[in-house]
This record gives sequence, C-alpha cells and structure tokens, in this order.
Amino acid sequence: MRPMSIQQAAKAIGANTNAQGTFQEVSTDTRNLPKGCLFVARKGEHLDSHQFIASALEQGAAFALAQEEQYRADDRILYVKSTRQALLDLARCYRSQFDIKVVGVTGSVGKTTTKEMIAAVLSSKYKTLKNEGNLNTEVGLPMTLFRLTPEHQAAVVEMGMDSLGEIEDLTLCAQPDVGVITNVGVSHLEKLGSRENILRAKLEITRGLRNGSPLILCKDNDLLKTVEIPRLKVLFYGIEDQTADITAQHVQELGRETSFMIHYQGQWFPARIPCLGIHNIYDALAAFGVGISLGLSPAQAAQALADYVPAGMRQRVVEYKGMTFVEDCYNASPDSMEAALHTMEQMACNGRKIAVFSDMLELGDIAQESHRQVGLMAAQSGVDVLLAYGPLSKGYLQGAQEGGLAQALWFEDRDSLVRHLQEQLKPGDLVWFKASRGMQMERVIEQLRAHI
Repeated sequence: MRPMSIQQAAKAIGANTNAQGTFQEVSTDTRNLPKGCLFVARKGEHLDSHQFIASALEQGAAFALAQEEQYRADDRILYVKSTRQALLDLARCYRSQFDIKVVGVTGSVGKTTTKEMIAAVLSSKYKTLKNEGNLNTEVGLPMTLFRLTPEHQAAVVEMGMDSLGEIEDLTLCAQPDVGVITNVGVSHLEKLGSRENILRAKLEITRGLRNGSPLILCKDNDLLKTVEIPRLKVLFYGIEDQTADITAQHVQELGRETSFMIHYQGQWFPARIPCLGIHNIYDALAAFGVGISLGLSPAQAAQALADYVPAGMRQRVVEYKGMTFVEDCYNASPDSMEAALHTMEQMACNGRKIAVFSDMLELGDIAQESHRQVGLMAAQSGVDVLLAYGPLSKGYLQGAQEGGLAQALWFEDRDSLVRHLQEQLKPGDLVWFKASRGMQMERVIEQLRAHI
C-alpha cells in the first residue's frame, strides 16, 4: 500500500478529525498490527474488536477507526456510523487512485479456480494482483485492494456472499472493468430461498460495471443464459451450447492434465490446463474471455492457461505411499460433487476408487434430497466404495444403496472414519476427499497421513 493521508481517509469515509499524518497499511487484527497502520475496529456477531483499540494504539498503530462514539477522547480515533462500510469506502477510494484493469469474479461454484485461471492468463501480459486464498468478503476484498501498488497493471478479485446486497457492496468498492459469473447453483439456497434470488445476488456484480463493460457468463447454465443487459457487452462461453461466443471441443484428459481446442470468432486455439474435469474447462473458458477482453490475443490467452496452478484444497492430487489422494476439501455443492464424481470416473488407477464425502451445507429444504442424489450418482459413476460422515451424509448412503453400490458406509465421527481408512486403504487406491468447508475434511487427511 502506498502512503495515504489521514485527512484523505477521513474524507473518503465521512469522518471528522484534526489529526495529521499518513499510514500505509490497514489492519483489522491486533495480532497482525504493523507499526504506523490504521487499525479498523469491527463489530461482529461473536466479537467486538473495539475493546482492542487502546491496545492497538499502544502497540504502534498510528490511527484507529471506530463506530462507538466517545469510546475514547483521542484525535487518533476516527468515528463513523459503520466501520464495515467505512472499510469498503476507504478501499474504494484507494483503488480509484490506480489506472488499472480490475476483474470481478463471482458464482455459486468455481469462482476461486476461475479467479486463479484469470490471474494466470493476465499475468502473461500484466503485473497482476489477486485475492490470496478466498479473501472474498467485506474484509478480505478491501484488504486485497490495499495491496495495490503503482507496479500493478491488473487485479482479479473474487466476490463471495451469503445474502442479497453483499456483492453490490463489493462491486461498488472494487469498481471492476470486467465481470464474471461462473454459474448459478444451489449454494446459499438455505438463506436466499430460490435459485432466482441467487441469480439476483450474483447479478449485483453489474452495479459496479460501467456502460460497455464486458460481462462474461456461462451459457450452459439455465439461468445465466437468459441474462440480457443491453448496457453491457455480454460474452457467453459454453461447451454443451456451441452457439456461445467462446466454446471448447476435442477434449482429451492425459495423466493429470487436460487439452482442448477453444473456438472463438471462427478460429481454433489449442489450450492445456494442469488439472482434470469438465468443470475446469468451463473456468478456463471464462479466463480466456477475460484475457481477450483486456487486450491479449486469443492465442496468447489460450496458451497462458497452462500456467494455472491449482490453489489450496481444490482438487489437489497427491501421491502418498502408493495411493492417490485427491484433496478437494474447500467446498461442496451438488454441482461440484457431480463434477468430482465425473472426473474420478475418468481417472485411471490400479486399485479401488474410494469416495470419502461429508455434508454439503447451506442447502436448506433440498439438503436431504441433494445428498440422496449425490449418493445415487456415486453408484452410477463407477465408484467402488463410498465412505461418509456427518448428519446429512446419511443421505449419500440412501442414494448409493438405491443405485446398487454394495460398499457404502456411514460413520458417526471423523475418528471412526479415519480408523476404517487406516485399516482398509491399499497401494493403488484412488481416494477422493470432498465436503463443505465447515466439515473440516482436511482433518481426516491430516490424521490419516499421521498414522497410516
């Protein structure tokens, strides 16, 4: 972050102060408090960090931002109605100082992989900033923007949400030049009530787009293909629907990579990504669309996809004591479970194909049926063994048994699941671990590695 005056910050967030000076870092956590920073106190459901303001100033913070008036008489403390909104407003002000191209990415599933692929493509031409991990919230996105420097020429920011209005706040903060919506599924159905409301929430990304900006959408998604926004340049990509602006054909999965041909404006461009699964090709097509929208040639955008590196716990393939583990523990939904099973079906192995699944969260009224359907898909996909834990995961077994899968077991807790895996796994087995982030499936892998 380059230096920002406290007077400039006060103007951006609507605060009054007589303080003078500058800061060049922003922190919301006293455990990571650079000297001379602006400390932003946040008031959440479980924690109110206003209690740490005095400590933050004593530790070396130059200024603090609070929403509790008269918390303490100190010129270094700026007061606002909402520190949540002030953080977004401050980040917007800081972002506006840079003449760069910003890409906003959202969607029910695949947005982090798409963000990483976009960053790989843009990095072939531009110095590119991206969210680290899944810092895609009302705190994570502003903190990403504060990392902008004069060296950056582009930025890719992921936008997550739990309810209506959240993506609108993020897009108005980031002011993207290009918007991407990967799909509209059933994640967050519990809170939003319908897929139509999820579509409304995702389309909030357009509020921050200027007239004529590219909006890149998947035409194979039943809801996104209906989107018409005349003031924007809508660019569709797809695989099933070959009428889309950007399509893929001639898909080949070899080892741990996928090659395919991208069709755009009557021409074909070879592409390769270091991962498997049709869902990853969709993400690659979106990244290609961003590349050509921001000045890359089609050939350059397609070639740059090979530089993508899978992030975090997303379909990370690891060889371990003669077995193949696919660590896919970041998140789960019916769509991503189906994609995982399809990819697993295509992978070669010398032993058994074992699906280790736990609950898909935030599905509301469709949770029970969704788990049953995934279990049925597992039986039909050629999985040899299905192992599950978690209260909702009993639905997997119901579906698996209906589909005729003989080896399907449910465990009350992670420890019993791990013990079974320790006893049963053999060299040559392919084991795919997947669940919603809240189920902490990575702990199963950690325990397994420690004792197998």
